[in-house]
Amino acid sequence: MRVLLTAGPTREYLDDVRYLSNASSGQMGYALAAAIRDAGHDVILVSGPVALAPPANCEIVPVETTREMYEACLQEFPRCDGVIAVAAVCDYRPVQRSAGKLAKTGGVLRLELEETEDILATLGAAKGHRWVVGFALEPGVEAREKALRKLREKGCDAIVLNHPSAIGSSQNSVAVLLPDASTALELAGTKTEISQALWDWIASELAASGPNPS
Repeated sequence: MRVLLTAGPTREYLDDVRYLSNASSGQMGYALAAAIRDAGHDVILVSGPVALAPPANCEIVPVETTREMYEACLQEFPRCDGVIAVAAVCDYRPVQRSAGKLAKTGGVLRLELEETEDILATLGAAKGHRWVVGFALEPGVEAREKALRKLREKGCDAIVLNHPSAIGSSQNSVAVLLPDASTALELAGTKTEISQALWDWIASELAASGPNPS
């Protein structure tokens, strides 16, 4: 089996020096890549900029911006059996990138932002016989409902809900949600432990049976 996996953050530049991004470390995605590899499968890891050593024996596609990740995923997805979208993608980018470095003017600087490409929704719409697993990082009491909405809107076969406290931590706790709103799995522990158990479930429940109709 060949699995497409996205990991890490993306960056959207305001000028040649500054950018919008987030604090994603890439640990969860890299741990998943290693778990899939260790299970004997091929991994294409499309990774944003992280301070991690690439997992050995995985095909690494380094990217920086959301558009670069989007284009890489569109290119690689046709030769894969499924995708796990772990990356923390920037949802917005500046409408205009300034050349050089923006200087202080003594006044207020207003930025106009536009939405970036929706990688997960595009892959979900084009999945065909492939399976699609998304990740949702959501805080608050409506976290589950937001994750389920994302699952349905983006054509996922399952979505992994986790909390912002996982950012930068070696620990995590997740719930795997299905289109019928049921919880397939709840896991807690190190990201390595969770990745191994999560991949075991994906391989047996999704990869073996194919995608859910959508």
